[in-house]
Amino acid sequence: MPRVSTEIDGHVAHVTLTRPEKMNALDNAMAEALVAAGHALMEADIRAVVLSGAGRAFCAGLDVTSFAALAQGDPEALIVPRSHGTTNIFQEVAMVWRRLPVPVIAALHGVAYGAGFQLALGADIRIAAPDARLAVMEMKWGLIPDMGGMALLPRLTRSDVIRRLTYTAAPVPADRAAAWGLVTEIATDPLGAARALADDIAARSPSAIRAAKRLIALAESGAAEADILLAESREQAALIGRPDQVEQIAANMAGRAPVFGGREG
Repeated sequence: MPRVSTEIDGHVAHVTLTRPEKMNALDNAMAEALVAAGHALMEADIRAVVLSGAGRAFCAGLDVTSFAALAQGDPEALIVPRSHGTTNIFQEVAMVWRRLPVPVIAALHGVAYGAGFQLALGADIRIAAPDARLAVMEMKWGLIPDMGGMALLPRLTRSDVIRRLTYTAAPVPADRAAAWGLVTEIATDPLGAARALADDIAARSPSAIRAAKRLIALAESGAAEADILLAESREQAALIGRPDQVEQIAANMAGRAPVFGGREG
């Protein structure tokens, strides 16, 4: 069975982890499928992505059989080389969604543990069910989070929270994760809420949304204030008077939904 499915509906890509019998535990095949799905969407005519898991959980973490494979081989040779620019295949599982030029919304239910938690961190927005549980699970196995977690967590929450999660591997409920900035919002139907939000984003200027994601990424990168301010001005200048912006204004004035053409940027 395929590990991941991708369907595009109305400029929204729905990417689903499809290993429900294993609570979407991540093995090598799923890692490769997630990375392939993300890369395939880089040039697609989409405006948002919804990332979810089939069955009882978003993702229960790394498949335990993968530990044995790592131990039997040469771990350094497997994970230290950079296979995707700045990342290895496992880090790319999370980071590809952060690099995607459109917003990514993760719908979390059941558990998002270890690899699943770090995959969710790669999304722009995380919507969780009230009974969802999240964890940096690696310490349970004598490991550290190494799938992009340490690049992504400091952008979302405090150092003491990161340390508590990492040192203990203790799962936390969705409401506490939200209080710590790890979950954007809680919804009884997180997938439905994620799809509604994606549809709302897809109805807005696609060029402005892409520009906003680029600008937010620059602001989060630690760039100098002067560089961020200049990027604001350049991104804005590239939007003003272009077809997407003209159509947005015309639609607002006419009280109708905008109809955007092909991707501008």
